[in-house]
Amino acid sequence: MTVLVLGGTAEARALAAELHARGVAVVSSLAGRVARPRLPAGEVRVGGFGGVEGLSAWLREHEVDAVVDATHPFAERIGANAFAATSAAGVPLLRLARPGWQPGEGDRWHWADDLEAAAELLPGLGSRVFLTSGRQGLAAFAGLDTLWFLIRCVDPPEPPLPRQHEVLLNRGPYEVDGERALLAGHRIDVLVTKDSGGSMTAAKLTAARELGLPVVVVRRPPRPATAEVAAVTEAVDWVLHR
Repeated sequence: MTVLVLGGTAEARALAAELHARGVAVVSSLAGRVARPRLPAGEVRVGGFGGVEGLSAWLREHEVDAVVDATHPFAERIGANAFAATSAAGVPLLRLARPGWQPGEGDRWHWADDLEAAAELLPGLGSRVFLTSGRQGLAAFAGLDTLWFLIRCVDPPEPPLPRQHEVLLNRGPYEVDGERALLAGHRIDVLVTKDSGGSMTAAKLTAARELGLPVVVVRRPPRPATAEVAAVTEAVDWVLHR
């Protein structure tokens, strides 16, 4: 049996490891946007397939039995291509999606539909921004000249960037104590994040709650309707029952 895992996430690596240990031939596909990615078990390919037609042809050529889309919740284009390509090739598709974050008591969350909407909210919420939305799409904040930004991402971001900013290159997981110290040390008064979900980067939300800071949360984009699970164990069961 051959399974293609569209990955790059911690869940994708865990799934590849579990399937590989059970003797399933796993090919993990990484987008190649991170310079030094954490590699999963099994075979790894880096880069795109050439759109829907390219992926559909690749699935047929390699006689893939199933595809698991375990990409980041905001990898919208990859998810759409996977849905269209598997439909064309007649290959079963499963979406492995970590649950989104939910506000708790004491949280001051402001939801935004996209990064542009998040940027519009900021001037009314604070002046020193901790921006943790990744290195793509930062142009949405480039025009906010009166605000100062601490931009955290894995690899260096490309311009345009906000005029007043500092870039912090770092990779999770993060701890609450460290996030609290980071927010206080840089005098942050508002946090911006995507609803990535999971525990690796959730500590900043706890720290913001403890410090009474407002948080702008960007909603997840819609995904095509397909079979979906939230846990790696469920995805393993799905694959083994194909």
